[in-house]
Amino acid sequence: MNRSQLAASAMINGESEPDHAPEEAVAFQPDVRLGIVKLPFWPIEESHPAYRRTSPMLASPSLLRLLAAFFIAVGCHVQSYAADPFAEVMELTPDQQLRQFLEEETERLEEKSAATLADVDAWYARQEQERERLAEMLGLSPRPEKTPLNATITGELTIPGVRISKLHYESMPGLYVTANLYRPEKVDGPCPAILYLCGHSSQKKGGVSYGNKAGYHHHGLWFARNGYVCLTIDTIQLGEFMGTHHGTYRYGMWWWNSRGYTPAGVEAWNGIRGLDYLQSLPEVDPERIGATGRSGGGAYSWYVSALDTRVKATVPVAGVTSARTHVVDGKMSTHCDCMFFVNVYQWDFAQLAALIAPRPLLLANTDNDSIFPLNGVLDVYWKTRRVYTELGEADKLGLAITEGPHADSQPLQVNAFDWMNQYLKPGKEAALIEPTAKEVDREDLKVFEELPSDEIVTSIQTSFVPVADPQVPKSNEEWLKLQEQWKTALKEKSFRAWPEQSDLADPRPVIQARENGCLLQAYLLNTQGPVEQPFLVVTPDADEKRSPDQLQIDDDVEVKIVDWNSEQATEWLKTADVQKQTVLYVPRNLGDFSWTGTEKELTHLRRSIALLGHSIDSLRLWDCYQMVRCLRKLNPQAKLTLAASNQLAGIALYVPLFTEGVTKLSLTSLPVTHDDGPIFLMVRRTLDIPQTLAMVASNCELELINSAEGLDRFARLTQRVPFVDMQPIRVKTIRDEAE
Repeated sequence: MNRSQLAASAMINGESEPDHAPEEAVAFQPDVRLGIVKLPFWPIEESHPAYRRTSPMLASPSLLRLLAAFFIAVGCHVQSYAADPFAEVMELTPDQQLRQFLEEETERLEEKSAATLADVDAWYARQEQERERLAEMLGLSPRPEKTPLNATITGELTIPGVRISKLHYESMPGLYVTANLYRPEKVDGPCPAILYLCGHSSQKKGGVSYGNKAGYHHHGLWFARNGYVCLTIDTIQLGEFMGTHHGTYRYGMWWWNSRGYTPAGVEAWNGIRGLDYLQSLPEVDPERIGATGRSGGGAYSWYVSALDTRVKATVPVAGVTSARTHVVDGKMSTHCDCMFFVNVYQWDFAQLAALIAPRPLLLANTDNDSIFPLNGVLDVYWKTRRVYTELGEADKLGLAITEGPHADSQPLQVNAFDWMNQYLKPGKEAALIEPTAKEVDREDLKVFEELPSDEIVTSIQTSFVPVADPQVPKSNEEWLKLQEQWKTALKEKSFRAWPEQSDLADPRPVIQARENGCLLQAYLLNTQGPVEQPFLVVTPDADEKRSPDQLQIDDDVEVKIVDWNSEQATEWLKTADVQKQTVLYVPRNLGDFSWTGTEKELTHLRRSIALLGHSIDSLRLWDCYQMVRCLRKLNPQAKLTLAASNQLAGIALYVPLFTEGVTKLSLTSLPVTHDDGPIFLMVRRTLDIPQTLAMVASNCELELINSAEGLDRFARLTQRVPFVDMQPIRVKTIRDEAE
């Protein structure tokens, strides 16, 4: 029984929830709120004795309190409404909607990936274009400048059969890569070479990190003793420098998504520069270089080999699985950010593998790997095998499965050694298989006595991916062109994963009430797949002829994008003076309509959504877009004012870019930059909030309340350009009465 089930059982029986979690990672299993009992949602059968098809909105009385407060605010009276109308209408709770949404979006990603690889000849013909897309998703398009490596050997040691050099190089100025170079004790002519990429292995003692290269040094020993030159490099997180892979995983650095940053890109670039270093060595044959690594190092092997065709043979060991495994089966929680590209093009991992075709590629894994499950590995393998087969190179793709868990085992590595010998030492004897023991103390492999002060390894996330820095246009023609470029980039990247436009289903009525001439109507709007979002329509001074059973939208409507439980909504309800028809709209995952789960579980949900090409905020923007479409469908002449605060103000700002009918925005405490939210994938590679504000002002009146000083500067400078036409931008400050 998992933790959620234990908690449910304990609560049903009047016991307290356990105060500690099991050590092992578990798949995300959100709970749904049914009455006062928390039941495991994933899965739950209708035959369960505690199952009730009850809306979580009314499992607590918060919505009823909201309705009551609202009627009081507008001078009306509300009676008690039963939960049954909501229960009958809202068949899926937010958690159930989410589960179905993730399944459907994963299936859509799989179908899109399969369609991309369906015509293998066409895929191969545009392989370089696809390679560039991968580079873009890793933050490597355009490629950084290949600056001098400044390779420096800081020490050497010799053990039987092997010479080891301790060295560092700079993949870009200040981005130090600490490494060990393993060479045969005697070299006769140019040798084949291996770039060995390390997985997560903490090698710390007394607060000093010796680098994960020390944990994997036995691989370098084997390769050197068998005639290879092997460069083993540290990662930016567990190397001698302690940078971070855990930005979104642990530290809430969601701005990584907005910038299009992933540490996988840094690791890939460090590996590519490692190839440059190997090719500079006289004892290396530049045409016989392979790449391998295990776990995280297996992932980096994929990325380096997919991006750089100088790699002639690749063995990623326990470094890949399918998107379905991560998202639907819950393995996202077992992997940090260094494993993933920023998936704006909605790739599955077979597309990554196909970039290596037709070069020799061996997928190696164990049969009981808990974080790279065999079913996901086989999914990637069979889809990749079809590509190799249709290219006539089926013999260059291999699969090696050995028994065991996720561990660096000798049987798992034997296949990698054999594969490299087969393709980098053709005609030579079979691999000399012998124990690859760890023979060198980690202290002896350390490169730096003292870390350099000019290092940027620990801060590389702030500078690795260049962000857009748009300049004020010099002419109206330039301004119009800029707007088209920005809109195109947003649609092709940040919002590419949005569904194709389709007809909207009519909103479903939930509650209708009329008191003292005021009409209140509550509805659910289907915005995407299984997702339904609530909205309230308040019509003051409603004519008696206006039927409460029919939703009529006036010509002048205010739409407030709110969070049911936010202080903003509560305060507004207390003081509302509704002069015209007003819609209160709640995008997904807010307030009583939020997904349930621990902070850790919800974090990995956000990461899973990003792997599908979305962000929570881009989904909320889609919801708002559909809300406006719904209102305009009901009244094509309606002129809408959107009002929102804080992060939701940033979302509302984008709505007029994608639909007509929004004539005014009233935005309170609009964020200054997308680093602070809303989070849209790669948006800062295109523009930031000041540029979006200027673009929206071309067609929409803007009211900025309590905004940061200078937020509208770009818009006002653009407004001064001859022939540029903009709507009014009004800035005002409303002081808190408590001050």
